[in-house]
Amino acid sequence: MNYKSSLSAGMLLAVLCAVSQAEPWPPQMYNPKPLEDDVILPMPCDGFMAFRKVTVPFAEPLKDYPIEIGQESPEWGYIEQSRPAFIAGSFTEEGKSAQQRYYLIAKYELNQIQYQALSQETDCPKPTSKILRTPQTNISWFEAIALGNRYNLWLHQHALEQIPHEDKVPGFVRLPTEIEWEFAARGGQKISTAEFRDITYPMPSEGLSGYEWFAGSKSASGKLQAIGLLKPNPLGLHDMLGNAAEMMFEPFHLNKINRLHGQAGGFIVRGDNYLVSDTEFRTAARKEVPYYDQQGEHRNQTIGMRLVMVAPALTSRDRMAAIDQSWQKLGTDQSGKDADQPDTVQGLSTLTTSVKDKELQKKLRTLEQQLRASNQENENARDEAIRANLNLGAFLCTKLKDDGLFVDLLQKNYSINCEQADENDAKICQTRKARLDDQQDRLQKLGNYYASTMASARRVYSLQQVEQQVPIQEQMLHEDQRVQGLVPYLQTYWAHAHSYLKTEKRDPDRWLKDCKAVQSGS
Repeated sequence: MNYKSSLSAGMLLAVLCAVSQAEPWPPQMYNPKPLEDDVILPMPCDGFMAFRKVTVPFAEPLKDYPIEIGQESPEWGYIEQSRPAFIAGSFTEEGKSAQQRYYLIAKYELNQIQYQALSQETDCPKPTSKILRTPQTNISWFEAIALGNRYNLWLHQHALEQIPHEDKVPGFVRLPTEIEWEFAARGGQKISTAEFRDITYPMPSEGLSGYEWFAGSKSASGKLQAIGLLKPNPLGLHDMLGNAAEMMFEPFHLNKINRLHGQAGGFIVRGDNYLVSDTEFRTAARKEVPYYDQQGEHRNQTIGMRLVMVAPALTSRDRMAAIDQSWQKLGTDQSGKDADQPDTVQGLSTLTTSVKDKELQKKLRTLEQQLRASNQENENARDEAIRANLNLGAFLCTKLKDDGLFVDLLQKNYSINCEQADENDAKICQTRKARLDDQQDRLQKLGNYYASTMASARRVYSLQQVEQQVPIQEQMLHEDQRVQGLVPYLQTYWAHAHSYLKTEKRDPDRWLKDCKAVQSGS
């Protein structure tokens, strides 16, 4: 099919709106594995596209979440070496005071019927052929950008109210950045920090063959496969690492250990494909592809696309004012400091303003920015350590419950069988008493460890600093179904820690009683 990029925006809309007797698409054409929390947006030709929410901690517009992308790779270090990165969401959940935002990413790779619906200039495709369910490949990066533009124009004219809005501004679709893609491909907040750094996302059953299409007779057999036939990753996304590779929004850069090289090259392609061996599959796989080749715009039979929906950053004057206010505070965090403790950044800023020598003033201003940047890194590390401490406290509360209930059981059995026992049972009761004493000693040590997490926090952090991270950690636990049961234990631990941080008084008996009373999932 020839692609005419010369059509004007008005002509594009007219073409996409001129749908001739379009047939409604059955779900298997666009969402063969539906989930309750899928986000479904309409398309031309009575079609649809399924998206998944990717939540990211922090709701404030200038806050972002530190992650590590790539993989330790002595062979491909200059391409895939792990490096620090940051990610943030675009949309705030309406009617919620959540400590996070989200962006949307397509649940499946763009398939042929969706491609035809966006690029068709005459009749709509009929949703009857199974081949239309396979990913659309052999499209250029420029065509992918133009397809996104066509979809945006159609959505804004026909489904504006169905598009997520941020600060009353509608979102828009585009290709993903590689950070957006990799965060989602690894599983986002649905997995643990350790699992996030594994070679692939967790595949608890059947291994790679149950989740991704790769080369060989045990999998793809050298052919693209229809969307949604295999299991999804923890975020509910299908074929993230296999079937078709996926093009990214930004140009390729080499890796220079903890940062990217300054030269921008071709476009980035992420994920492996149906012609790649299963032994080579890894989330960090990253390739450069030229925008052009001898035939013109570069196309490849293994490269397709997947869209994301995001929002502009500067959505209104009020938002810009809030961001500016937050920016002025970056690297100047005063939480936890005494009121009379001098603010080094503010002091340096005042000194800079008072200096008459322009050259010296410029150097002092640079020094101030460097200090703020360093402070910001320290604040990020501090907040991450606080959340780890809260997570540990919640886990220890579960242990206090389990061990405390076990000690109660041993005590009950000892009381029933040994308090009125005769000499014949003396040896058995002596063993039971030793076991009871041992478990009580273990429980006491565990209680001391539980208290030490609070003492350590009080020594290093202020009450305000810890309090700010509690709802964020609670939200992060909610996102991973496997650890949602820790939420009531976190709440219990925080109640204990809050009291201790204010008074420095231990209350081990009440702490144990409270943890034993926690109902998982409550």
